[in-house]
Amino acid sequence: MIILRHTDAVPAHLRQGVVAIGNFDGVHRGHQAVLATARALAQAEGRPMGALTFEPHPRSVFQPELAPFRLTPFPVKARLIGALGADFLFTQAFDAVYAQTTADDFIQNTLVRTLDVRHIVIGHDYAFGKGRTGTPESLRRAGASMGFGVTELAAVTARSGVILSSTAARDAIREGRMADAEAILGRAWTIEGPVEHGEKRGRAIGFPTANVALTDTLRPRPGVYAVSVRVGDDPTVHHGVANCGRRPTFDGKGTVLEVHLFDFAETLYDRRLHVAFARFLRDERKFDDVAALKRQIVEDAAAARRYLQETA
Repeated sequence: MIILRHTDAVPAHLRQGVVAIGNFDGVHRGHQAVLATARALAQAEGRPMGALTFEPHPRSVFQPELAPFRLTPFPVKARLIGALGADFLFTQAFDAVYAQTTADDFIQNTLVRTLDVRHIVIGHDYAFGKGRTGTPESLRRAGASMGFGVTELAAVTARSGVILSSTAARDAIREGRMADAEAILGRAWTIEGPVEHGEKRGRAIGFPTANVALTDTLRPRPGVYAVSVRVGDDPTVHHGVANCGRRPTFDGKGTVLEVHLFDFAETLYDRRLHVAFARFLRDERKFDDVAALKRQIVEDAAAARRYLQETA
């Protein structure tokens, strides 16, 4: 998949394509339906298929005070979109100036002049342009006069009737409902990041941990989790237990993700881990001493092993 920035000229072989539009944070099952529809239309018409998204996420521009909320930072989002068959990903830079772009300007400048689209695919709740005045109906009107088609997908719902959305996935993760998050995303929610040097307290008590760097990724409910982990590009899956929180026993300040892999002795410093959250085990809490913490970690590890073996 080719990644194009807003300043890049779109190559001729990628113009006149079918383009799915959205923020695509999480690339959840609703997003997957939008992208699959675009892919099917493109294949039927022999056209390129692309996705148009915005970086950074508009919410971080309008509400910069928000805590990290992204389900998928851009590199992860791009990889997931590429895996769904997109030929290109067009990334529109989003800032306070671009936020003033009207719906008509977006259609004329981005969709028509830059991308030269022949068909666009959007989700049921798509709105665009300054003040979110652009609607599916205004897109259809513009398409009728400018030569592109519009497909609007209905909401995709879970068996429970809940609409599959990025917001629903974030709520589930913040509450530790990892099975619900997986049902929305279509895969276990994952944090990716390089392993950093920490204070090595885990090693001192017999449970060495890898400290995974946290950037603009959503923070899950503080506590202990059963996790499945991949190291770098190696497809091998390792089971483990992780704590994501402030380490109150040691008077920790910032949020840290610490991962202990079972039956694993390799050095992980500076390697990239993919930590998939399988199940929330317990809330983070402060222990009276390190011995009490160690006893609890033994119980946590046993619980994580049991769950991961039962669900493997």
